[in-house]
Amino acid sequence: MKAVLWCIVAAAALATGTGRLAAQQRDFLTADEVDQIREAQEPNARLKLYANFAKQRIELVRSLLAKEKAGRSLMIHDALEDYAKIIDAIDDVSDQAVAKKAELKEGLSSVARVEQDALPVLKRVQDSKPKDLERYEFVLKTAIETTRDSLDLAEGDVEQRAREVEAREEREKKAVRDAMTPTEREGRQAEESKTAAKAEAEQEKQRKAPTLMRPGEKKQDPAKK
Repeated sequence: MKAVLWCIVAAAALATGTGRLAAQQRDFLTADEVDQIREAQEPNARLKLYANFAKQRIELVRSLLAKEKAGRSLMIHDALEDYAKIIDAIDDVSDQAVAKKAELKEGLSSVARVEQDALPVLKRVQDSKPKDLERYEFVLKTAIETTRDSLDLAEGDVEQRAREVEAREEREKKAVRDAMTPTEREGRQAEESKTAAKAEAEQEKQRKAPTLMRPGEKKQDPAKK
């Protein structure tokens, strides 16, 4: 764990040296973390990874707050910002999975445990009012609110969440359709019809039993042989 934290600290220190603009453009995951997420295609596996990454960012914040040192406020800011983005990624993965009726009990349990531990840590930071709090106060509030919302989702009813995700996606699709010009709308409808027809043809093809008969050849009645 210490080795991982020092890698994250080094990345944050590099961002400090290259300026705020570079820090804003950086990825909220390290290169190694990105590779791990890319390799984990199953939703529960991804959720567990994200939960672990979130836990590491909280540990980093605690470590940085334990001692005053030059530049720590920027590193705390970035760690909190990355943490909130990781939680957002967790919710995105969960929403996509529940929309597909995937079983997420294992992954959501891991997420809930990490968020249950993280929330009081974040609130204690806020209540203790460190001397440099104003430099990361906004991202701290964001992290707390994001954690609360995500924890409610992780502990909530999955079926209800699936219905809410479906309703939200439908609203978003409608908003996109409403913003289209008549020409764009016709093109979208034609594309959707083409896709639906292709899918139906593929299903029909799968329903038909395979045959070795040549095209146009008819099956003979055994009684006439």
